[in-house]
Amino acid sequence: MTPLEEIRHSCSHVLAAAVLRLFPEAKLDIGPPTDTGFYYDLDLDHRFTAEDLVQLEAEMRRVAEENQPFLRKEVSREEAVEIIRSRGQERYKLGRLADISEAEKISFYQNGEFIDLCAGTHVRYSSKLKAFKLLSIAGAYHRGDERNKQLQRIYGTAFATKEELAQHLHQLEQARLRDHRKLGRDLKLFHIDEEVGQGLILWTPNGAVIRQELQTFISEELRKQGYAQVFTPHIGKLELYKTSGHFPYYKDAQFAPVLESDALARVAGENCPCSEVFARLEAVSGQLREQINARTGRETITADRVRPDADLLDGFMLKPMNCPHHIKIFASQPHSYRDLPVRLAEFGTVYRWEQSGELNGMTRVRGFTQDDAHLFCTEEQVAAEVLGCLSLVRTVLSTLGMADYRVRVGLRDPDSNKYTGEAANWDKAEEACRAAARSLGVPFTEEPGEAAFYGPKIDFVVRDVIGREWQLGTVQVDYNLPIRFDLSYIGPDNQPHRPVMIHRAPFGSMERFCGLLIEHFAGDFPLWLAPEQVRILPISEKTIEPARALLARLRAEGLRATLDEHSDKLGAKIRRAEIDKVPYALVLGQKEAEAGGVSVRSRARGDEGVLATDACVGRLRAEVTSRALPDRRKAAPSPA
Repeated sequence: MTPLEEIRHSCSHVLAAAVLRLFPEAKLDIGPPTDTGFYYDLDLDHRFTAEDLVQLEAEMRRVAEENQPFLRKEVSREEAVEIIRSRGQERYKLGRLADISEAEKISFYQNGEFIDLCAGTHVRYSSKLKAFKLLSIAGAYHRGDERNKQLQRIYGTAFATKEELAQHLHQLEQARLRDHRKLGRDLKLFHIDEEVGQGLILWTPNGAVIRQELQTFISEELRKQGYAQVFTPHIGKLELYKTSGHFPYYKDAQFAPVLESDALARVAGENCPCSEVFARLEAVSGQLREQINARTGRETITADRVRPDADLLDGFMLKPMNCPHHIKIFASQPHSYRDLPVRLAEFGTVYRWEQSGELNGMTRVRGFTQDDAHLFCTEEQVAAEVLGCLSLVRTVLSTLGMADYRVRVGLRDPDSNKYTGEAANWDKAEEACRAAARSLGVPFTEEPGEAAFYGPKIDFVVRDVIGREWQLGTVQVDYNLPIRFDLSYIGPDNQPHRPVMIHRAPFGSMERFCGLLIEHFAGDFPLWLAPEQVRILPISEKTIEPARALLARLRAEGLRATLDEHSDKLGAKIRRAEIDKVPYALVLGQKEAEAGGVSVRSRARGDEGVLATDACVGRLRAEVTSRALPDRRKAAPSPA
């Protein structure tokens, strides 16, 4: 373990020791370190409360101050059973002991009166633990299986210094304030309804504005790079995904196939058990096996998957990927080398099955729209096309003020057999990705095992304003799907050649990207993205008509403007605009109306004084057109 992991691991033991001091009847399961802290899973009839966390943390500090040494003790399996039983902890610890193979050493760590089954490692003395904090309580099924009892999990965090802990706690508070689920509800950006289904986003009018603006932005960039827009259905035949390899190999991450009505009636009439239905859905015809194996030059589909045609069941799938549909568009007409590259783009909605416990607002969903594109090119064009894709991702990130990012090159895991295609093609694709990453001039890492099953990829990992990392845009080079679908173009030698395919999605998914943007901007969107850009605040009834005329003008200029006609005092109207995070509030009194001006208040700079209406409208239009980020420099005082 790293020194920080040792601190966090030791804190989990100190937490368990504190729990047993205050709640001696508690049964312990496990308490590992994590990327951000530690936790311990406990079984106790008493339900932990926030007040309990305060008492437990105080007890942890007492344990730390006792300067207890962490002592390792290796024992036989029989001795381990006796230690566990003597402590009354057999309910979960005996199962954890059984997980240790005969070839492994069995060890316990003891600090003070507390002893726990543990492989280590730990700090030498509890007094080394000076900067820790208990954070929250959650439910956690034993071993992550919902069929088991739900235990109570206490989360905490720990660092080497109090300064690092304070910085982390500040980051957590910022994350809480920026939580896209809360802001999304407060700003009326999206809704998730149980009757519609968990993980399925309903884009409300305000959120739809943000999504549409992002789509318009990326569409403009795509036109500059010569992309053609396409549209494909939300479902596809099962055989399409058997050909691509997505089904059944990734069936656990997909919605179940949808049987055709006549096939459903047939299996019902045969009293066919569910296991047999799924086996027949996953099976392939002998013809498809021969085709795929001939194209790939190896036994890609094994003989045990083949069934007689009469036994096969056909059906449809909710689209888990857009690529097979785009492949079929490319294959629908002949291509010459002069036609390449062919660049097909779509805001395509796909569906993936996520466990309910993994769903999280907009950032982890079951239905999402990708700003997806697939490029079909010659091998000689790969490097330039990958660079074009990476340039597009960089344009997106720079426009949105996301300058802090790193690049990750996902390669094959040499010890895994999940990948399809020839080693020589993988070598070429991986080298193309490395060369493209080097050309960016930013740090990049190579990460074996992170490639897609059909090819290596380049991911952009963005650090947001409070230091969290998000994996966003991705570019993948693929030699394999063109083989599986037998794609070809006619080369200069008048012979058929195999194209190379590039997958790319700068946003990743609109849902996840918008969730990130909500948190990145804390709901204070740049003017071009803001659902409501301008709100007019008339001071009194006397300026309602001039305010309506100004509203009409702003809307005619393409600005998303509203008028607050409530009878409240001006201060209340200003406060309401602040709460709604409207970028600009234009205050209109009798004096401003007569002079042809407005008093400008911006979220970024506060009170900016009076500006002529024409100048104000011109400024707002320029800020929208340039997609500028908010200028948060203090406004100059208005002239007397």
